[in-house]
Amino acid sequence: MRHLMSPLDFGVDELDKLLDLANDIEANPEKYAHSCDGKKLATCFYEPSTRTRLSFEAAMLNLGGSVLGFHSADSSSAAKGESVSDTIRVISCYADICAMRHPKEGAALVASQKSTIPVINAGDGGHQHPTQTLTDLLTIRSLKGRLDNITIGLCGDLKFGRTVHSLINAMIRYENVRFVLISPEELRIPDYVRDDVLKANGVDFKEVEKLEDAMAELDVLYMTRVQRERFFNEEDYVRLKDFYVLTKEKMELAKEDMLVLHPLPRVNEISVEVDDDPRACYFKQAQYGVYVRMALILTLLGLAE
Repeated sequence: MRHLMSPLDFGVDELDKLLDLANDIEANPEKYAHSCDGKKLATCFYEPSTRTRLSFEAAMLNLGGSVLGFHSADSSSAAKGESVSDTIRVISCYADICAMRHPKEGAALVASQKSTIPVINAGDGGHQHPTQTLTDLLTIRSLKGRLDNITIGLCGDLKFGRTVHSLINAMIRYENVRFVLISPEELRIPDYVRDDVLKANGVDFKEVEKLEDAMAELDVLYMTRVQRERFFNEEDYVRLKDFYVLTKEKMELAKEDMLVLHPLPRVNEISVEVDDDPRACYFKQAQYGVYVRMALILTLLGLAE
């Protein structure tokens, strides 16, 4: 039995196989429409989510399976003090696979150690968000045709952004990947990512504060929101929330084939006028999230071909 706690739980070859399966699902959805008949997915979400929870549910329903679960800690026995360990033991009696989101780092790992069914980490605090990373990799590979020889700009909240940390960890395994880290001083990438991941692996990167200074060299621009829920005080959040806004004017500085990605939800950091630009791929990215989660469910349940 396998779990998914981090994008690094899959080797590069396994990852390629998973992404190939996701592309086949996209091309031939009817082929997979009954792959999970009789199987149940439990979605245990201790904090709010729209895309991740609904895309997991859509993925399982598309495979012919069914879904049960809760969408907040308040609507589960966690409100009565039940531990994650006890919850997963109970869920294991009801479902065949579980997707868990939790505000505490490592909660999904604790669940996986007590579970008798595969557990997928659907986001744990500011730590990891592996299925978003799989979505990002599938989007880049499908639209760019490669995951190597690429310059990626990561913009916004690089300090608390779990999607950013996960993507860096996954992308450094490919050749000639270069990062441009775009953030205000207060939201720079944490030292453990800069030193233990980027520098330790000899990855080419630079840090800049102005988005305009980076646009021309990027193959992919990955925008992120400043996350209100990760701040300790409202003052800092208000000061930084509109630090970056991607506009039509800034898009004119970019390559004609640059991709704009965003894990969503968007607040103010991408102007709605950019949505009509063919390089804006964030809603397409959300669709790829369904395909990759379908592929992941099949893989962890041992149903992949």
